[in-house]
Amino acid sequence: MSGTDPTRRAHPTAGERLKVLTWHVHGNYLWYLSQLPHDLYLPVTGGADEGYGGRAGVFPWPDNVHEVRAEDVKHLDVDCVVFQSHRQWARDQYEVLSEDQRRGPRIFLEHDPPRESPTETRHPVQDGRALLVHVTHFNALMWDNGVTPVMVVEHGVVVPDAAQWTGELERGIVVVNNIVRRGRRLGADVFHEARGQVPLDLVGMGSTDAGGLGEVPPPDLPVFEARYRFFFNPIRYTSLGLAVCEAMAVGLPIVALATTEMATVVQNGVTGWSSTDLGVLIGHMRRLLHDRDEAAELGTAAKKVAAERFSIERFARDWGAAFDAARALAA
Repeated sequence: MSGTDPTRRAHPTAGERLKVLTWHVHGNYLWYLSQLPHDLYLPVTGGADEGYGGRAGVFPWPDNVHEVRAEDVKHLDVDCVVFQSHRQWARDQYEVLSEDQRRGPRIFLEHDPPRESPTETRHPVQDGRALLVHVTHFNALMWDNGVTPVMVVEHGVVVPDAAQWTGELERGIVVVNNIVRRGRRLGADVFHEARGQVPLDLVGMGSTDAGGLGEVPPPDLPVFEARYRFFFNPIRYTSLGLAVCEAMAVGLPIVALATTEMATVVQNGVTGWSSTDLGVLIGHMRRLLHDRDEAAELGTAAKKVAAERFSIERFARDWGAAFDAARALAA
């Protein structure tokens, strides 16, 4: 932060514990962000304002996650602000943050690929003194990032020790929130067609609208899905879901459309099967239902990849580098 106030502490050095202001936008992602060795401050309003829910939800939030009233945010001494929605960047930072906080280190965490056009959309954050963090290389590739410096911090996950793949259910598991409302982009039609040919269970918010089982609390999902033979991802176009990374960490083989970042996550015949031909994928799913040994072999490899690529330790290191870069840009 700028040194206009003599009561403010000096700039933290690399590796020091930081005070980070952010919003509660994606509960699962915030939970993993709370595993970093830093203090998170979440603005709250007491109402239903998007992003201002604080420590709400089913997660057992650790002690390093703090709530602060939105009207008090501007008096908070923070080392970095992490925006997680376009509205927060365009409007909330001018209503909630102080001028000093807006001059300090700022990161925009982009969770999604562009919607308007997959190749021609300029990212709304255009600021050479801010850092744009994408959660996948695909997202960074597809956005026109303009003048804003870019880093990629891939997901990091951790699952309970009890979440060990058994695969005794001869069924596949699909995890998509609000699949009916989100339609073709999230693969509602793909799921419907596949379910007509192989046994699939759908979980997630609003899943009962599509004949699914309802929402499984995110902390319980890894243990719940460990019984299933494979994980099927029907999504055409969105970011890489944390549920996919968690399923791999549990040891489920992944069957997925070879779109977006998924094309780099699933290695055919090693960690699962991916294709843009749904008929090919249905053939692989049928075989996995009858060949538990193949499913076990693929799942073991998927678990190894998750331990290397999506470890919470690597996630923490990458976020540490992002905080360092944001502070350097604002200096």
